[in-house]
Amino acid sequence: MRLGKWTWWQIVIHVGALLPLSKIIWDFWFDQLTVNPIQELTLRTGWYALVLLILSLACTPLNTLFGWRQLLPLRKPLGLYAFMYAALHFLTFVGLDYGLDPALIWEATFEKRYALVGFSAFVILLALAVTSTQGWQRRLRKNWKRLHRGVYLAAALVIVHFYMLVKADVREPLAYGAVVAVLLLLRTTWLRKPLGRLRNQFAASRKKQEAPVS
Repeated sequence: MRLGKWTWWQIVIHVGALLPLSKIIWDFWFDQLTVNPIQELTLRTGWYALVLLILSLACTPLNTLFGWRQLLPLRKPLGLYAFMYAALHFLTFVGLDYGLDPALIWEATFEKRYALVGFSAFVILLALAVTSTQGWQRRLRKNWKRLHRGVYLAAALVIVHFYMLVKADVREPLAYGAVVAVLLLLRTTWLRKPLGRLRNQFAASRKKQEAPVS
């Protein structure tokens, strides 16, 4: 169903992706970001970036499995929102946590492994966000798809970054890692094509059963 130029799916995605930012602004304004606001901002923005990135990665496999083509146009906005929260996560780190001090940022980024991994993921997401326009797609041609497959590397690095930050209970980052691994497997040709054929056969069989008998 469409509402003007947007579908209901697109409206849900935009509203859902912006609600966490609204909550952050609200909590900041009313001083409700716990006793350690910088840490809270870092945790929230990082988690939102990861969740939105995984949702972006899930659109194509869900279409492969269930034929939900309406999800395909959502990949780009979900990916851009993931980058937005990743950028806020990074800015919190360099701006609020390290006061934009080049020496401290350099030391933290290149001497702490989790920071280096996170920074690498951010650089990849930055490249993908910059080249997400149709203009860049025309310029890069076939290389555009090759470049944007790097989103899986970015997701893997984000999960490794998350894993390194967790000191005790690593179940959550491992769970996210398992989800990304499954989504990547569903994107592989040897699995995607059989699943697509199975979906088409099931749809054809269901359509035949629902057809009125003359």
